[in-house]
Amino acid sequence: MATLDLKKFIRDIPDFPKPGILFKDVTTLLQDKKALKASVDLLARQFAKKGVKYVVGIESRGFIFGTALAYKLGVGFIPVRKKGKLPAKTRSVTYDLEYGTDTLEIHADALKKGDKVLIIDDLLATGGTVDAVVKLVSDSGAKIAGVGFIIELTFLNGRDRLKGLPVFAAIKY
Repeated sequence: MATLDLKKFIRDIPDFPKPGILFKDVTTLLQDKKALKASVDLLARQFAKKGVKYVVGIESRGFIFGTALAYKLGVGFIPVRKKGKLPAKTRSVTYDLEYGTDTLEIHADALKKGDKVLIIDDLLATGGTVDAVVKLVSDSGAKIAGVGFIIELTFLNGRDRLKGLPVFAAIKY
């Protein structure tokens, strides 16, 4: 089976969300049925033998890839959302951004001690968001079987914040 070059489906948007940033847009990958299928299949092959019970997806594009991956792996899906978006009792983590802080939440009863999970998002940049999710999941007593991304911006060294965890990115820049 020929491997699809997923980089061809990523669109660059200059100066978004602010001047000087070159945004890697996955919506063009999502639009192409072969690229979408290939990206989910690639993640599934990477993590199929990890014995995960849940895929934990990070708002918002992590929901897209995470639910498709959970379906492909035959496991449940758990969303991690920004503060105030989940309806039941939550646990939260606040973390630093370049300018300020943000808070992410997970339902308090979503994970139990020993649950094996896979964390998914679309992009790994500096690693701050996913590091916060790792803390949120770990604090529940769940075990992290891996962390997956469609894109990794290697020059930002986000992987360094995930030492000791299996990390996979389908595309690296």
